[in-house]
Amino acid sequence: MRVRSKICGITRVEDALAAVEAGADAIGLVFYAKSPRAVSVEQAAEIVQALPPFVTSVGLFVNMPREQLLAVLQQVPLDLLQFHGDESPAECEGYGRPYIKALRVRPGENVAAAMAPYAGARGILLDTFVEGVPGGTGAAFDWSLVPQGVARPIILAGGLEAHNVAAAIRQVRPYAVDVSGGVEASKGIKDAGKIRAFVKSVRDAQCDGD
Repeated sequence: MRVRSKICGITRVEDALAAVEAGADAIGLVFYAKSPRAVSVEQAAEIVQALPPFVTSVGLFVNMPREQLLAVLQQVPLDLLQFHGDESPAECEGYGRPYIKALRVRPGENVAAAMAPYAGARGILLDTFVEGVPGGTGAAFDWSLVPQGVARPIILAGGLEAHNVAAAIRQVRPYAVDVSGGVEASKGIKDAGKIRAFVKSVRDAQCDGD
């Protein structure tokens, strides 16, 4: 099965289009004010408007109050929601959008057990646990903790770059991979060359493994 790729932390139209041109399947928009990759509603709406068809727009939220999130959705037609905080399954539902739930993996964690409550999620994104940081740490976790044969698709994140994503794909066999800092020139500003190299590495890994 083809592994999908998502370029997260997009803040500019030109970076979104660079991801599209490279062949990425999805782009991520961060609605978390403390992140250096945060976007305003106006920025996000402009970026989504510029996307061609069949490229998924994903909105990343961290414990955002329901009323505030609904207000975002009234102005930004996101395809998919990504919950990166402590949201319960009930708090992830009821927005009229499919969602994925991000789980931050600690050393020795039973990932399958942590995934189990989110049966309604379209997928589970596994990222690295760093105290006080909900995501975008640039650090990898122990990929051997990723369970095999689970019901929900796995999206692998955390410290991925062009040089290590092939190894990650061969070991984990995820449904998709997610990168942010690994394709940046600076925080929030993407490097088109790094995006192309990352997506190419994803594709080459699949060819090698087939």
